Amino acid sequence: MMNIIGRRNIFYAISGSLMIVSVILISLWGLRFGIDFTGGSLLELEFQAERPDVASLKARTGSWDGPSLVFTPSGDKGLLVRTGHLSEEAKKKLLTLIGGQDGGLIEKRFTGIGPTIGQELRQRSLAAILLVISLIVLYVAWAFRKVSRPVKSWKYGVVTVITLLHDAIIPTGFFAVLGKLYMAEVDTLFVTALLTIIGFSVHDTIVVFDRIRENLKEAKRAESFEEIVNKSVNETMTRSINTSLTVLFSLLAVFFFGGESVMFFSLALIIGIIFGTYSSIFIASPLLVSWQRWADKPARAKS
Repeated sequence: MMNIIGRRNIFYAISGSLMIVSVILISLWGLRFGIDFTGGSLLELEFQAERPDVASLKARTGSWDGPSLVFTPSGDKGLLVRTGHLSEEAKKKLLTLIGGQDGGLIEKRFTGIGPTIGQELRQRSLAAILLVISLIVLYVAWAFRKVSRPVKSWKYGVVTVITLLHDAIIPTGFFAVLGKLYMAEVDTLFVTALLTIIGFSVHDTIVVFDRIRENLKEAKRAESFEEIVNKSVNETMTRSINTSLTVLFSLLAVFFFGGESVMFFSLALIIGIIFGTYSSIFIASPLLVSWQRWADKPARAKS
C-alpha cells in the first residue's frame, strides 16, 4: 500500500509550483481571447466543389494582412471563418483568397459580433463557472452531511473547490503559453472544456470521499483518520486511473485525427483530466488530513 498521505507535502509542492507558475504566465502573457469574447466577424461559406483542408486554406490566405483567421469545417462542403471586424472591401479580398483560382464559393452568411456582446459572453462564462463551483460546494456538503467527525461535512466541499481551482488554473496556464507560442485562442469551446474538467474532477473526488465515509463507519478504534484516508485513496486509485485512461485514449484519438478545429479543445480536456485525476488522488484527500491535523493542534497543545 502506497503511503500517499505521508508524502502529501511532496504533492502539495508539485501542485503549488504548477499553480504559481500558471498564475505568473497568465499575468505576464494573458490569454488570447477568440472573437466569441472580443467581437469580430463570422463568415459562413460553401464550396461548390470539394472543400480544401485547413492547411490548404491557410496556404491560400498566406498573403492576408488583415486580422487573424480561424477556419472551422462545417458539414461536407461548408466552412466557418472567424476573424476580426471586416469592411466590405476586406471581405471581398478574403473571399477571393479563400476561393483560390477555381472560385466556386457561395456566401451563406456574414454576421458581426460586437465587442459589447463579446464582453457580455465573457462575463456570463465566468458566472457559469462560479455558479457551477458554488453548486458543487453545496452538493458535497449536503451529500456528506452525516459525516461530522473528525472533519465537518462542509470541509469536504471546501476541499473540493480547492482541487477544482487547481484543475482549472493549470490548463489555463498552459493555454497562456499556447496562445503566446501557437496562437491558441480561448473561446466558448475552452469554457466548455473547463466545465467538463470540473465535472470530471468532482466525480473522481467524490468517489474517494465516499470511500472515506464508508471506511470511517467500519473503522476500528486503533485506526487514525490519516490511516483511514490513506487506505481509502489506495482502494480507489486503480479505479480512478483506469477511468481516466479510457477517456484519455478517446481524447488522444480526437486530438490526432479530429482535425484542427477541435485540436485545442481536446488538448484542454487532456491536460485537465490528467491534473484532475492527479488532484483527486494526491491533493483532495491529503488536504482533509492536513486540515484535521491543523484543527487538532490546539487540543494537542493543551494536553
